[in-house]
Amino acid sequence: MAYTAKNYDHLKGGALKGLSDSQLDQHFGLYKGYVTKLNEIEERLATADNTKPNYSYNEYSELKRREAVAFNGSFLHELYFENLGADSDISAGLKAALDAVGGKDKVLADLKATAMGGPGWALLTRNRRDGKLHTYFVAEHHLGLPIEQDLLVVLDSWEHAFMVDYGTARAKYLEAFVENIKWSEVSKRFGK
Repeated sequence: MAYTAKNYDHLKGGALKGLSDSQLDQHFGLYKGYVTKLNEIEERLATADNTKPNYSYNEYSELKRREAVAFNGSFLHELYFENLGADSDISAGLKAALDAVGGKDKVLADLKATAMGGPGWALLTRNRRDGKLHTYFVAEHHLGLPIEQDLLVVLDSWEHAFMVDYGTARAKYLEAFVENIKWSEVSKRFGK
């Protein structure tokens, strides 16, 4: 199945506070690159010889190792762009879950602190094991993603997400990010 990159141009033109069209265009281009690579990897896997996989090197083995990078790179970006749009429509269920772990402000402070830990992804999730909200740091796209999580807020903390507008001032970008959370989308994810 070939994947198609989605269009997020509706986020441009001042729709987001603190993120310029130039920053967004660069980020959209990077996302489209992941989708392109995912399609390329899947196409090559369809014909790759899987009879001699090897840890050191084998075309099939290497494609399988990189498949998760391209897949998660594609779809973490989609979740990121889709949870942008600045509204305050928090469902009663999500509000109760936030309150159960100290409230929205505490959770957002923890999410920002998680994102300051390095380049990667900061995630607010609902853990299917304990039913509670958690924040996690994911290095790269495929390292450290805990299993059994419903992804609620996806925060890209790689430099490409903010360097055009903020240089190395990651903390200022994180402030802009939390102001742009589309809580109606987060509530929809929580309700699934």
